[in-house]
Amino acid sequence: MSTAWLGLGSNVNADSNIRAGIRGLEEEFENVSLSPAYASTAVGFEGDDFINLVARVETTLHPVELRDFLRDLEDRYGRKRDVPKFSDRSLDIDILLYDDLVVLSPLLEIPRAEILKFSHVLKPLADLDPDLVHPGELLTMAEIWKNSGLKDDYLRLLPEFRAEAL
Repeated sequence: MSTAWLGLGSNVNADSNIRAGIRGLEEEFENVSLSPAYASTAVGFEGDDFINLVARVETTLHPVELRDFLRDLEDRYGRKRDVPKFSDRSLDIDILLYDDLVVLSPLLEIPRAEILKFSHVLKPLADLDPDLVHPGELLTMAEIWKNSGLKDDYLRLLPEFRAEAL
């Protein structure tokens, strides 16, 4: 059994689509744990606010199989793939980490570079697993967050977004 950390985001029917994505993960994987959810402004384009969070799952799927499953789940909820990288998303689910694996290939990038670039990825990850060591940086997520210099002023904690309310 492997552990994967997944970044979820949506800014199109965000509440509904994030909840649907979580349900899809819970139907497929064991021991799904969720970070707090955050609202964040769109990065790189003008658009509605996103809801972002991180899920930790236990899986027997190989990373490429996991990626394929996540793409299918995104597609079920209207993900468009023929749009610019920075654009509206009905449901976006990325593999952030997979055990302590480091992969850079045309099919996979693990760990995802976005962990170190964007508060809306790093902050929920550090909230969920502060002592998790980043396999490329050899620092914990809490240490990376503390030393990152990333701003969190575009993040707003959503305490009313409760996974238990699914």
